[in-house]
Amino acid sequence: MITRIGRGKEISVGVINEVGALAKITSFLVNHSINIEAILGYATEEGQQAGLLFITDDNFSAIEALTEGGYHEVRENDVLIVEVENKPGSLKNISECLAGNSININYLYCTTCSEGCPAKVVLSTSNNNIAAKLLAEA
Repeated sequence: MITRIGRGKEISVGVINEVGALAKITSFLVNHSINIEAILGYATEEGQQAGLLFITDDNFSAIEALTEGGYHEVRENDVLIVEVENKPGSLKNISECLAGNSININYLYCTTCSEGCPAKVVLSTSNNNIAAKLLAEA
């Protein structure tokens, strides 16, 4: 069951896929008192381009700090943040609702906790406006 749907912004940062890249950027954010609420990392081969997508508690400060800190490929993307009960079938319901209405999920990443709190599904779709309306009615 969906408990909350919100529009949000994620930060996208391009980095080189090398040992310590994640440690470096997370330390950098911690040193600026910025908390990461959800994160996705991806890469190809070592030494090639990699990317991090994340939601923070203060995107404005995070982007400013990252840019001033020498990260050049920093941008903000529109996403949906859907809170669901952390139980079997929650992600199935989201994906079936969107697929049944011809909305493509470009990518997603999730957070969970073991007890008493919702899971968060961060997703980008082919039409976030329509997806938000459909999921609000689901």
